[in-house]
Amino acid sequence: MIAATDWAIRAINLKISYDDLAIVSDLSIDIEMGKITALIGPNGSGKSTVLRTIARLLKPERGLIYLNGKNIAKMPTQAIARELAMLPQSPDIPAGITVWELIGYGRYPHRSLLGTLSRQDKIAMEWALEMTRLQSLRDRAVDTLSGGERQRAWIALALAQKTGILLLDEPTTFLDIRHQLDILSLVKSLNREQQITVVWVLHELNQAAAYSDRMIMFRSGEIMSMGTPAQVMTPEKILEVFGVKMTVIPHPVNGLPTCFPINY
Repeated sequence: MIAATDWAIRAINLKISYDDLAIVSDLSIDIEMGKITALIGPNGSGKSTVLRTIARLLKPERGLIYLNGKNIAKMPTQAIARELAMLPQSPDIPAGITVWELIGYGRYPHRSLLGTLSRQDKIAMEWALEMTRLQSLRDRAVDTLSGGERQRAWIALALAQKTGILLLDEPTTFLDIRHQLDILSLVKSLNREQQITVVWVLHELNQAAAYSDRMIMFRSGEIMSMGTPAQVMTPEKILEVFGVKMTVIPHPVNGLPTCFPINY
C-alpha cells in the first residue's frame, strides 16, 4: 500500500495489449481526488482502453494501478465496486426493466447474502433518483425513455453504488446538443456538490475544456499533454495530436480555452 496522497487513482508504467498488439506502453497517470479529469484524443488512441483498465475490466500486461492507495489487482471485485463506479459506452438494457429496478443494480456491492433490498439500499436509490431528476420516471421501462433520460438512469445506477469515484466512457455519445449539455452539467454538479472524483472520455474538445478541471491528451497510446485545459488545449498540441489547425481563444463568457478550426 502506498502512502495516502491527493490522488484517487495512480497508474504506473502500464502496458495494455489486445491479441499481442500493444495499445498502451509504459503509461503513467495520476487522477486528482475530487476533480473532473477528461481523457481526450483521436479514435484508437487508448483513452477507453485506459479507462477500462482502471476499472479492472481489462488486465494490464504490465504495471500497477492504485485505487485510493490500494493495489487494485489485490482487491476483491466487490470491494472495488464500493469505491469505483464505471459507466461503459452504450450499455445493454434488460428488456422491460424499470428505472427503479435498473438503479437497484447499483446496490449490488452492498447487498446482503439474501440479495434483498435493505432500507439503506432504498435510501441510496431514492437519493440517486433525486440527484438525476428521475423521480417522475421511476416506474417507466428504461427502453421507453429518451436518450438523455436513459443516460441519466445509468448515471443514477452508478450513483446508487455510493462510490467516491465515477468513470464515464463517452457519456454524451448519440445525444443531441441539449441532452449532451444536460449530462455534462449533471456530472459537474455532482462533482461540485458531492465531491465525486470523475474521469470521463470525451470527444468534443470545447466541452471537455468547459466541464473538466484537468485534461489528459492521448495519441497512439501515449500521453502527449496533461494539465489544466489552458495548459493542454493549445493550437500546437491540437495540430500535433489531431492533425488539424485550430485557433484557441478565451471564451467570451467564462474565459475558458475554446478552439475553432482555421481555413474551413
